[in-house]
Amino acid sequence: MSGAEQGDGEPGGDAIVATAWRLAEAEGWAGVTARRLAERADVDLGALYERFADRDAVVAAVAVRGFADLSAALTAARTAVDCPAEVWPAVMAAYLDFAYAHPEIYDAMFAHTPDLTLGAEEVPATVAAAFGELRAALTASAVAQDDDTLAELGWSLLHGMVMLTRGGRLRPEAQDRREQFVGNHLFGLRDR
Repeated sequence: MSGAEQGDGEPGGDAIVATAWRLAEAEGWAGVTARRLAERADVDLGALYERFADRDAVVAAVAVRGFADLSAALTAARTAVDCPAEVWPAVMAAYLDFAYAHPEIYDAMFAHTPDLTLGAEEVPATVAAAFGELRAALTASAVAQDDDTLAELGWSLLHGMVMLTRGGRLRPEAQDRREQFVGNHLFGLRDR
């Protein structure tokens, strides 16, 4: 179930977050206005502002939901393989698939919500879970002295690849080769 289909457990918030997700994916974040959101979610504008202080709070709620979906996709990919050397390539592919399938949500997660960082004092559990899955995938198959730093490097590499690919700055015909190289060779994988 994607973030566009599930709720956040609070009355009215479910429909608002799901509607914001759908609007952002269909029209970009510029299409997500308070009035349109209330109308599409079938809630009173006052109820929208009771639940969310402003548009940034809605974007943050969608981003948190995006991290939950990303984490679920990474977990599914990690647990679907048996060989430790196959874990990172599977998780990497799931990460890239999510980022390319949901570019507006990905932007909400990484470009529009600076407070959702691993360095924050109270990082949301969904952000920590996504990082934890990347860490588990890399430490299962790579030789490293510092697993957290390795996971940060892996995340940075994937994020950079997503942003450069989406921006048209990398050769499209080399995408599969890049992914294969990053998945199979870059981190000194064990059992290779």
